[in-house]
Amino acid sequence: MTGFIHSIQTLGTLDGPGVRCVVFLQGCPLRCQYCHNPDTWKIKTGTRLSVKELLKRVLRCKPYFGCDGGVTVSGGEPLLQAGFVTEFFKACKENGIHTALDTSGCIWDERINDLLSVCDLCLLDIKALSESAYQKLCGGSFAQTMAFLKKLQKKNIPVWIRHVVVPGYNDTEQDIMKLKAAIADYTCIKKVELLPFQNLCIEKYNALGISFPFADTPQLEQNALQKLQALL
Repeated sequence: MTGFIHSIQTLGTLDGPGVRCVVFLQGCPLRCQYCHNPDTWKIKTGTRLSVKELLKRVLRCKPYFGCDGGVTVSGGEPLLQAGFVTEFFKACKENGIHTALDTSGCIWDERINDLLSVCDLCLLDIKALSESAYQKLCGGSFAQTMAFLKKLQKKNIPVWIRHVVVPGYNDTEQDIMKLKAAIADYTCIKKVELLPFQNLCIEKYNALGISFPFADTPQLEQNALQKLQALL
């Protein structure tokens, strides 16, 4: 089985616990207005690798993982290639490597049941906190994301929630308290990360000929982010 790979970060520290090899897959059904990686949107492009070929690259990094690190598969949206990710995670676990899935939870079908059976951690991105806001921001469904979270809870899979904070859009205390209320009943959640909006991706949009709706939005300052994080 082969998958479409956008890029590989060999020693990442931002996408899960410890030092990790982060595999960014190609293809995403959403169109988030603040997306940092619009070059991952197109499906069936990028570098095509087999599970064996990808695992070989990951195994080179394994000595650096220590007891906390491992592999994170991100995107794009990895659920678009659920079958490939399942086989890759199986191979990772056969080699004693911790597996993490970084997803928006925007897709559900029976293949994903198999994927979650070999997933040690899910990084779930909650992009907005109402159906209308979610649809406007990225063309997705808040209800679908929460349904995915319920599946993770039922399967007792540890979850880290991720939520991008954009100045002037969702950066008030009220906004963050809405997030806190939405996830309050889920015992599977082990961590909530607020991620600061950044506009460093403007050049990517320009190169692709795509308009960036938040081009004039300032980056969120670290002290403002810390104050909001303290609410959670």
